[in-house]
Amino acid sequence: MDAEKAIVDTQPIAEPSEPHEEPKEQVPKGEEYAYLDATGFTSELFKIELRSLPKYYGIGELKKLLNVKLKLSTNKIKIMKPGSPFIFICFRNQEDREKAIKELNGYKWKGKQLSAFEAKPAADPLVRRRKEASEADGEPLNVKRRTVEASATALAYLPYEEQIKQKQSEMENVLQKFGNELWSSVPALRPFVEKQRALHGGLPCALEPIRQSPVQDGYRNKCEFTIGKDAQGVKRVGFRVGSYSNGFLEVESVQKLKHIPECMKQTVQLFEEYVQNSVLEVYSAETYQGYFRQLTVRMSHATAQVMVIVGIHLQDLSEADQKSLKQSIVDCFTSEAGKLAGVCSIYFEVIQKRQQGQYTNPIEHLYGDTHIEDEILGMTFRISPQAFFQINTPAAGVLYQCAIDFAAPDCASSVLDICCGTGTIGLCFARHCRQVLGVDIVPQAIEDAKYNAKRNGVENCKFYAGNADDFIMSLIRHADVEQNRKESLIAIVDPPRAGLHIRSITQLRNARGLDKLVYVSCSPQSAIKNWIDLMRPCSKQLRGEPFLPRKAVAVDLFPHTPHTELVILFEREPECNERAEDEATAVETNTS
Repeated sequence: MDAEKAIVDTQPIAEPSEPHEEPKEQVPKGEEYAYLDATGFTSELFKIELRSLPKYYGIGELKKLLNVKLKLSTNKIKIMKPGSPFIFICFRNQEDREKAIKELNGYKWKGKQLSAFEAKPAADPLVRRRKEASEADGEPLNVKRRTVEASATALAYLPYEEQIKQKQSEMENVLQKFGNELWSSVPALRPFVEKQRALHGGLPCALEPIRQSPVQDGYRNKCEFTIGKDAQGVKRVGFRVGSYSNGFLEVESVQKLKHIPECMKQTVQLFEEYVQNSVLEVYSAETYQGYFRQLTVRMSHATAQVMVIVGIHLQDLSEADQKSLKQSIVDCFTSEAGKLAGVCSIYFEVIQKRQQGQYTNPIEHLYGDTHIEDEILGMTFRISPQAFFQINTPAAGVLYQCAIDFAAPDCASSVLDICCGTGTIGLCFARHCRQVLGVDIVPQAIEDAKYNAKRNGVENCKFYAGNADDFIMSLIRHADVEQNRKESLIAIVDPPRAGLHIRSITQLRNARGLDKLVYVSCSPQSAIKNWIDLMRPCSKQLRGEPFLPRKAVAVDLFPHTPHTELVILFEREPECNERAEDEATAVETNTS
């Protein structure tokens, strides 16, 4: 069950009459709240609601206020949506909750007086939906069941040419929304927006025709398959077609899905038979019982190698039972059927509740190769089990070539690869520029990037492990371009779906000599705020001149689905960029 994600409207409940009495939890009764007794969900038992929050605040700022300044022992923060005036904060016990209410209720933050009070636990959405179903003759209210094809490949019913037209139209809508939000939130740029709209058919920049994927079927090089049961109670390895919140958790077969390669389907079928014959039960999100949870499969288009990572909830398995389970998994994938599927690497992942600061689950190599390799734009890349790598390898080459063409680097260019992952974009840029400097928060990804540079004989790339929010200025100092005005600095940004933190935007804006920025987004709707922040007028925080969008292009990395990558080139006007450099130099001189 994913009750921790089930956020519903709550009302305050009374505090204990005597502060020194043993707290008596006023937990609602009924089936919807039975999970609290069964699982001890402290994140729901000891929850407060915090209201009257300022309109603009960062999650990092909020955590600093709660955990550093006020020294509150928070367990989890649940934000309804960015900019929401109220949130839920969870604690591990009643004492911590009472302390938080005392500190936060009436506290003034960013010009707002906060209001804090106890909040009731959220009802179990699965049980709630089932009750609705029984009251509505068998179907949950307002829920429409979808097939696995409709859930995973919503556009597969269309010819590929029609999919491309639809995605191009959607990117036009995204850019129109970008222009509208820019118009309303940055009045100083309205003349620019009007001029661009007149030049580009109502868009804030030029939009080139979408680039198609070289491969439309069987393109995915990584899939995370859920292990569960279908509507008939049969154990399956596939995709979940429902969700906890809408009342059904069935897992259905992926054998008919167009975007999954045949070797993956063979691997899934093999492991499904293994799970069906096992005495161990599949994991249940409702009861928290069971062992088999997830199967991740990675494959290489260049070598046909297949890597599997089996995700297990250990529950109460003894050391001897764990050893036996691992050996049986190896036996399964090293069978003749496993060899035919191309399985050459086997990992065992322990799925557990992650501790603070833990980004991945413990993983153990059981058999075969530790990595697989794939190729993009003639370069070979090592892929570790938990590393980020573009889902569609052939289309990734198209994406990176678009980024290179937009950036137009030369032998005097230094490229900053922000959120570089295993170095794929930076290494593809390396042959076109003087040097590449990359940063990523995942140390293993940086090790892979360094290996990939050596593997391809690239000597003008350096990669650093660290948070991009704090590391960008260090990269700029390493680039050392300010001494020679003929040299240029280009930033390539390929962040996660949520986009860049404002600290990264600030450092990019304030970077001397940075005149081009290529923003690669896998979630263009979510990236609009980043784009607007890059364009805001100068301020005490954003000292460097604004960036302006010049052109954009969509690349279809995800055929048969609604998703699309979007690449936008931002530039600073040359005279504005030089003025920013001169002002920054003057400030440094006065300071010294």
